[in-house]
Amino acid sequence: MRRERLLATLLTGLTIVGSGGCATDGSASRPSSRVDAASKADPDNPRTKAAKENTALGLGYMQQGKLEVALEKLNKALAADPKYPDANTVVAVLYERIGDLARAEEHYRRAVQYRPKSGNENNNLGWFLCNRLARYDEAAAHFERAVADPFYQTPVVALTNAGSCAIKGGKLDVAERDLRLALERGSDNAEALVQMATVLYRRDEFFKARAFIQRYESVGQQTADSLMLGRNIELRLGNAKAAVDYTKRLRDQFPDSEQVRSLDTPASP
Repeated sequence: MRRERLLATLLTGLTIVGSGGCATDGSASRPSSRVDAASKADPDNPRTKAAKENTALGLGYMQQGKLEVALEKLNKALAADPKYPDANTVVAVLYERIGDLARAEEHYRRAVQYRPKSGNENNNLGWFLCNRLARYDEAAAHFERAVADPFYQTPVVALTNAGSCAIKGGKLDVAERDLRLALERGSDNAEALVQMATVLYRRDEFFKARAFIQRYESVGQQTADSLMLGRNIELRLGNAKAAVDYTKRLRDQFPDSEQVRSLDTPASP
């Protein structure tokens, strides 16, 4: 789940209620269509309106890179309604962006506290715990809650995130299970395809890994990681020509990437 996508969806959702806004697509925290009991609020309440409007303004300033002004607006939103989940989510993203992970975690957790069953909020917290704090098992529990939310519009994103996180935690069987479930719901899910290729590569199932990386290439945008994975798969299959092609594409498209630097660094004896 990418933070930029989280901000994009939040923008759509908040535009409906205020001036400026926010939304999420699958991996992010869109204002929920179903509100948990702990977060019910009167939409005509002036404090609720102020929280929504300042959250929307704060997000707009974040997207312009004006983080200090954004934080001021988000603090106003939280002062008006500290239990407003979207304000907590957006300020968590801001704190994560500036490297204050302790405060980011605090606000992601508050968003879940006020919408405990919400797929969006649980997916966000799971993503943060996995990718920023390497708490893989704790993250997995939140992805599971996200998928269990019957009102969550994009459970495929939480399943994909769960699979990716399981790879990082070294649980390849769990990763394959979650990624296959994600692909059952969307066979053109590019992230799930490349992650499945990763699982199979790590299991030395190189022909199967090649099939998934080829499927990924038909629907997804190439990244330094995907090109490096394709190269490594072809090397393990003994296809030097294809490996050279991947290497050339990697150097041409991502000359300053960590992957290219690794190619140019002599292996340790």
